[in-house]
Amino acid sequence: MNLNEATKENLSFIINDMADHLQVVNRSIMDPEDYDLEKYDELKSLHDLIKQKGRLSVSETEAFVQELASNRRK
Repeated sequence: MNLNEATKENLSFIINDMADHLQVVNRSIMDPEDYDLEKYDELKSLHDLIKQKGRLSVSETEAFVQELASNRRK
């Protein structure tokens, strides 16, 4: 899978992968339909950073979730 392409399938994959990695219990806040494809590059950067960091502290996890929330459609 080439995640460098901004497609709905790739967007769905990175959102779901981040939800798994962040261990998000309330998956409704991580619904791929709530994110615009226009924000793909920003979301992919967050995904890459999460994957690079590996284990996250509680405060880092909260920060990532807040950043994702700011990228959701209003």
